[in-house]
Amino acid sequence: MITQLEELVEEARLRGRKRLAVAYGNDAHTLGAVYEAWCKGLVEPTVFGDKAEILRICKENNIDASAFAIVEEKSDVRCVQLAVSLVATGGADVLMKGLVSTDKYMRGILNKEAGLFPPKGTLSHVSVVQLPGRPKLLCISDVAVIPQPDFKQKTILIGYLTKIANSLGVARPKIACIAPSEQVLPSVLSSTESAILAKMGDRGQLGNVEVDGPLSLDVALYSEVAKEKKVQGSRVAGDPDCLLFPNIESGNVFFKAASHFGGAEIAAIVVGTKVPCVLTSRGDTPSTKLYSIALACLQSK
Repeated sequence: MITQLEELVEEARLRGRKRLAVAYGNDAHTLGAVYEAWCKGLVEPTVFGDKAEILRICKENNIDASAFAIVEEKSDVRCVQLAVSLVATGGADVLMKGLVSTDKYMRGILNKEAGLFPPKGTLSHVSVVQLPGRPKLLCISDVAVIPQPDFKQKTILIGYLTKIANSLGVARPKIACIAPSEQVLPSVLSSTESAILAKMGDRGQLGNVEVDGPLSLDVALYSEVAKEKKVQGSRVAGDPDCLLFPNIESGNVFFKAASHFGGAEIAAIVVGTKVPCVLTSRGDTPSTKLYSIALACLQSK
């Protein structure tokens, strides 16, 4: 089982290089991460962007520009269109966002004519978090795409979390459905839906998973808290592989708090598309981008 993000990089390397299409790779963080991924044997990159600017950045940061196939295009929107087209038509295995804004990147992915997003599909976001002191990685969703997942979408998100956890070597993931309290509260939607999801998990309706909820975040993460609060019979409390958040606010706050206050390392991708799509913030570190590339490569067929 993969328990550290560095192990994720090594596992991706063992799978062989994937063809990476980078949309508007006009910044040092993106180019640095892509170059490191190339050096580690993860990718063969095609970078769409302003060639002169890319070459300048490479020279200033001691990056060997010959590692990239550079496609000249000064428009960020057009770079997204070209990169999406390349992966949608089978010319690349993984898509990655560069300096372009998230809304422009997502519009390119969701463009029906591009063929990257299947009709009636569900686009989502899964992150893999390495928290200091925890013995294993934690898969979480959704922190960036679906503002308020409905019940059907939550069942789909559980499927996405399961797939990511399986790729990390977890055969039967333990998924905690997060709510304000571990008590079933009929007036709180996240509480009642979590309880239904847990029962569906018990009956095998959600695949080869252990699902429990509602669980408050502290009960989900810490066995001593679960014991103190007398949560009995849970195989998930205190030992989750995945956290399903009830809405984007709670998931995003956890994601950013873990990263900025908790010293967590992160990998993150968009799922539900024809190929894995790397979605990181323009302010994310090169290590986060490298780990995200590795995670996407691991998901690529």
